[in-house]
Amino acid sequence: MKVAIQGEAGSFSHEAAKRMLPGWGIVSCARSAEVFDRLERGSVNAAVIPIENSLAGSVAEHFDLLLARNVSIQREYRLRIVHNLIAAPGVKMGEIRRVYSHPVALDQCRDFFRRYSKIEATPFYDTAGSVKHVLESGLRDAAGIAGRYAASVYKGRILMAGIEDDKRNFTRFFLIRKGRRVVPGANKTSIAFRVKNVPGALFKALSVFALRDISLSKIESRPMRGRPWEYVFYADLLCGDNKVARNALRHLAESASPVKVLGVYLAA
Repeated sequence: MKVAIQGEAGSFSHEAAKRMLPGWGIVSCARSAEVFDRLERGSVNAAVIPIENSLAGSVAEHFDLLLARNVSIQREYRLRIVHNLIAAPGVKMGEIRRVYSHPVALDQCRDFFRRYSKIEATPFYDTAGSVKHVLESGLRDAAGIAGRYAASVYKGRILMAGIEDDKRNFTRFFLIRKGRRVVPGANKTSIAFRVKNVPGALFKALSVFALRDISLSKIESRPMRGRPWEYVFYADLLCGDNKVARNALRHLAESASPVKVLGVYLAA
């Protein structure tokens, strides 16, 4: 069984996939679209994607892909994000002049760069990829910021552990599969819907849940591609596939179009 991720081996997505699907083979993809392509073609059995970070917010591209593709969410998982400074074995802290990592990771380690003001923060395409670059290039004056798993994969040395500013840093991941499936015990639902730009439209849409005591844990909007100044709303409902939820979605469809269920799944 194979699971696709976006990013290099040793990335946080890799760690999340190993925890969610222990024993599965990992297929690393350079782009998020490739993850969804492989899943729809059937060359992998599942995919694990980051959907939201507790500090940086949502991964917009993944919301767009969930709406556009024939896949469904099966499960969510919350991974504690711990950033580590990783260099080649034998390299000392005083030798470091540059630190590579994903821009989001660099931004989450501002206190470190204030403390070590002579070290240059250098954006890179991936956290684990930064460690891979430093180790494979034999750089002795550089390090990467990534998870502990990346140090293990690329045989790097952790110079400093836990350098992130906020220790309550989590990323929420989705396990997705092709087609529509509802797993036993599913207790959370993610949907996407669009309403007309008229007064009270969003109020009417959300009232279908309030009237049935269905809680929303999240709602946000995203621009529609090819439709300037029109938006899709994404919402997470704290309910599974039951009669009350189905009635609410039917009621929603009276004032919103389209309405797409992105998944009914097991909450973290």
